Amino acid sequence: MERRRAIRNLIFGVAASFLPDALYGRQREDDQQDYVVHSEVRLVLLDVSVKDRDGGFVGGLSKSNFEIFENGVLQPITVFANSDVPVTIGILVDESRSMTPKRTEVLVAAEIFIAESNPKDEIFVLNFNDTVKRGLPGDVAFTDNIEQLRAALNRGVPEGRTALNDAIVEGLKQLELGRRDKKSLIMVSDGGDNASRHTRRDMLDTVERSIATIYTIGLFDAGDPDQDTGILKQLARMSGGEAYFPADPASMATVCRGIAKSIRTRYTIGYVPAARNGAGALRRIRVRVSAAGRARLTARTRTRYRYEETGNQSSK
Repeated sequence: MERRRAIRNLIFGVAASFLPDALYGRQREDDQQDYVVHSEVRLVLLDVSVKDRDGGFVGGLSKSNFEIFENGVLQPITVFANSDVPVTIGILVDESRSMTPKRTEVLVAAEIFIAESNPKDEIFVLNFNDTVKRGLPGDVAFTDNIEQLRAALNRGVPEGRTALNDAIVEGLKQLELGRRDKKSLIMVSDGGDNASRHTRRDMLDTVERSIATIYTIGLFDAGDPDQDTGILKQLARMSGGEAYFPADPASMATVCRGIAKSIRTRYTIGYVPAARNGAGALRRIRVRVSAAGRARLTARTRTRYRYEETGNQSSK
């Protein structure tokens, strides 16, 4: 127990991420959206997937197969794990009116994703259109119960427009409350944002300050003026996830199986960054992977994060 507590105090995620006091068993005195954490050691914790030249997932690699560069400088790897560990996962489902004809296939695919994920994952659902609504009951933040998650997926009502920015921000905030050190968001949408309170810059800033890996699925109708493949690709690239654009809703099941497998086969790699350039500085990350007898391996992880000084720090 003491060893696990020490690890949790050390591994609090990418330097730009701030875990809520509730994660450590302390209640905040207010309902503010800014979170504060104090740590003597700062750790950048990366969620890394590796694929071969045929696009297959590669497992069984060791620490020596990886090199991490921050702003072009090689970093000593201090944390490494390659096991299928439970993850905190948020499923964000677009429930705007235009999603109505695709809804059945989306919900079936989401259930397939849940069934093929680690049974110990803790999962929540957010349904979004003009506003963002929690799918689970108010007293249930996360669950691994398939029936509860099925009900949460079906709780949405297709209507209105698309508050995509708000859904990402709310999803990342909910992830921060989870008990698992690794976090992932899966977003399904058929259009760009046209209803959010948060600007795109607000939303991207939140992504840069989060440890979460984001997978996006775009279900676009030909000629739809609201479609925005660019933002879905950007979210995946920034966070180390992947963007998918299936040809039709029926292909969603295959996509969701692939995402579940990706999450379960990813590597956890960490390093302690140097304190320089001041608070809020944007730092670039590159991971290089190689192994004898394996040609053209490709590592995917987040590409950047915002460095914050230790001590008093708050997310924006």
